[in-house]
Amino acid sequence: MKTAYLFIAIFLLPSVVFSQQKPAYILYNAKGKKIGYEKMISVLGKKDIVLFGEFHNNPITHWLQLEVTTSLKQTRDLVLGAEMFEQDNQPALDLYLQGKIKAKGLDSLARLWKNYPTDYAPLVNFAKEHNLAFAASNVPRRYASLVAKGGFEALDTISAKEKQWLAPLPIVYDAELPGYKKMIEMMGGHGGANLPKAQAIKDATMAHFILQYYKTGSLFIHYNGSYHSDNYEGILWYLKNKQPGLKYGTITTVSQKDITALLAENKGKADFIICVDENMTTTY
Repeated sequence: MKTAYLFIAIFLLPSVVFSQQKPAYILYNAKGKKIGYEKMISVLGKKDIVLFGEFHNNPITHWLQLEVTTSLKQTRDLVLGAEMFEQDNQPALDLYLQGKIKAKGLDSLARLWKNYPTDYAPLVNFAKEHNLAFAASNVPRRYASLVAKGGFEALDTISAKEKQWLAPLPIVYDAELPGYKKMIEMMGGHGGANLPKAQAIKDATMAHFILQYYKTGSLFIHYNGSYHSDNYEGILWYLKNKQPGLKYGTITTVSQKDITALLAENKGKADFIICVDENMTTTY
């Protein structure tokens, strides 16, 4: 019998070793040093606001968002919020969190992303289960489109009620921020100077509603596309402009062919970097 067990153990050993050598992701700090999950949670647990930058279709990021949220809930009171909900959909989201409408009702009343059922519903349901506030932080897309076409001046044409769904106008804007300059470069000049302004109205609005929903003593976790908080810009720039005294933490997602060492171009993007194998399957 012992011989049989020994044979099974030896037979399975290669597959066990192989699985350990082929991780789906590795965590790094800003300097590119590998770190453990518990270390990241320990650091984030001391913050006031955490921006969790994702690839919208990456299942590893979405799984970790729920895991990180669950872990931090063990020691902190939480408030949640997300780019994926636009501010004018806050009433519908609140009705769902309060149990006054079902998931089908939320789908009818709010503009949900196509990957909501798989990627964001778990976070919203976590908030519902634990009676947490969940901020619909993003600017309604139609107003970002107005800015993309006509600059910030285009927002002068909307009503006072509609302006309640945006950051207070006029917003502070720095066209020299590297992230905004890079947007123009990436588009080859197409879209002109208004393209990063459309990004800025999103960043400013998300920062505004994060601060509106933030409660002293709590930890606010905000889920957003990585570009909105990479390199400590975007949303974080606006947060620090308004509330420099708060303690902020950032997470981002990157993908590499070889995840065993963080590429120089990915270092410094955030406090913690989720490096995912570029062959990872996507949710859409």
